[in-house]
Amino acid sequence: MEAGKRTISDIFNGNRILEIPFFQRAYVWDDEQWQRLLEDMELITQNNKPYFLGSVILKQQNTDTQRTVGDIRTIVDGQQRLTTLNIFFKVLCLKSGINSSFDRVFKLINNDIALEHNHNDIEDFNKVLLIETEADIAGNSNIVRAYQYFRDNLDIEKVDFNKVLSQIMFVVIDLGVEEDEQQIFDTINSLGVRLTTAELLKNYFFGRIDVQSYIDNWRDIFEKDSETKDFWDREITAGRQKRNNIDLFFYSFLQIKLQETDLKVKAEDKKNLSKVEGLFDSYKEFISKYSISKTDLIQEIKRYAVVYRQNIDFSVVERELTADYGIDRLNAIIFGLENTTVIPYALYVLLNVQDQNERTDIFMYLESYLMRRLVVHATAKNYNRLFSEELILNKCLTKAHLEEVIEEKSDKVNYMPSDMELEQGFKTSKLTNKHTLGILYMIESRIRNRAVHSTALLGLNRYSLEHVMPKKWENYWDSVDSEEKRMERNRMLLTLGNLTMLTSSLNTSIRDAHWIVKKEGKKDKKGLIQYASGLDTFSSFLTKEEWDETVITCRAEFLVEKAKEIWKH
Repeated sequence: MEAGKRTISDIFNGNRILEIPFFQRAYVWDDEQWQRLLEDMELITQNNKPYFLGSVILKQQNTDTQRTVGDIRTIVDGQQRLTTLNIFFKVLCLKSGINSSFDRVFKLINNDIALEHNHNDIEDFNKVLLIETEADIAGNSNIVRAYQYFRDNLDIEKVDFNKVLSQIMFVVIDLGVEEDEQQIFDTINSLGVRLTTAELLKNYFFGRIDVQSYIDNWRDIFEKDSETKDFWDREITAGRQKRNNIDLFFYSFLQIKLQETDLKVKAEDKKNLSKVEGLFDSYKEFISKYSISKTDLIQEIKRYAVVYRQNIDFSVVERELTADYGIDRLNAIIFGLENTTVIPYALYVLLNVQDQNERTDIFMYLESYLMRRLVVHATAKNYNRLFSEELILNKCLTKAHLEEVIEEKSDKVNYMPSDMELEQGFKTSKLTNKHTLGILYMIESRIRNRAVHSTALLGLNRYSLEHVMPKKWENYWDSVDSEEKRMERNRMLLTLGNLTMLTSSLNTSIRDAHWIVKKEGKKDKKGLIQYASGLDTFSSFLTKEEWDETVITCRAEFLVEKAKEIWKH
């Protein structure tokens, strides 16, 4: 790696092709950036002093024997600035009648354009750079708009070509062929927007001669239209981090691929390549080390991506959840309860289990397994290994085989909780609000008698959680006659029997009120009857004359019995 101060003429030296990755994101600068650049150029002309315009990262490419130019460098960072400067200087030279000066700096010795643009912008960019006189150019791209902006706003009396050309300075970082451009890019742009794994992979898989393959195997899958792009670009909470949905897919696919027995991936490599961070590097290392055919891999990615798009649905938390076991209910657990570690195995099942009944049985067992463990507050720390490796490596493609593998862990961390443990969990577990709401919602969606309800069940994200007996019960609720009973009450009010989901949060003025007031509301402040009477997990308890430890226990037992029916073991 070499770094140093460079002028525009150093970067565009007449014998170097600067290549924007062909499938890179489109040029996005707009009026605000163009105006600032134009003002800066006028200031340079006025002061005639060096002007620093940021850093540019270039990476040396292997010599291409089909090219007439031997020095080819990919622009890792600086695409927007270098594109804009090309357009700016083109307009300046056209308006000043010195178009040959532009060609001398920004074209190669053979008169080809030195900056090779991406597939989105190459046509309009070349169109702008090849015109000989000022003219209207048709198009709505930002490339054309930039040309029109400078043509309409650039005053040649305020901008001097030679001063600007000589005084603009960059810090240019030149990387060798084998150096890690993403690491350098992330270090310099630590506060900026990180390129997704998908964007890096796209340019890794496809070159300028692979346009048709890109269209068939990538564009139509990941970039077909705005709806498709919105799906893949959606930000998903995965553990403690937020990741794009498309990165979540590529992580899941790689975990499946690593378990293929024919590849004989070493245990050490599985561990190293399974890290969420550095996923692009993991793909490159995996492909290189295990001699993976890019062509075959792209086809397999396409198959899995189609299945992912059709089945893995984060929007399930915004709409009524079906009572039928299957991928929809599993999606509610994955996205509503932030359990994305399940996705690799779910995706593996979706592609490889063709029998719909068998697939449903697998997902029903998975729901029981995950929800039982949630109730008893069992750890999820080993889920990544279980769902990304063990179940796939063991080819668990039937419910019987899945159950067999899980049952082998009866005395280990990934055990399946028994009915007795489930009952204890409902009576004693103190869970997060999100997990408690999820448990109640999943039960509600199964036991709800939809035929008698005039309104549909809302999506999981539409409900709030309420402690029936409030944490501040001492203000308005009956007192207890010992410290032991006070501590017991404080413990019980945090358990599932004392919590209910509501269609709307209660007003703060009645949240801590006594049971009767909290239930019926007061004046214009609505109570539990208004917001919970349509919920089968709680409505029958609204007839209670009082709410105390006995009722909390009774409600917990009611929920346990429903849970045993729903999450059979």
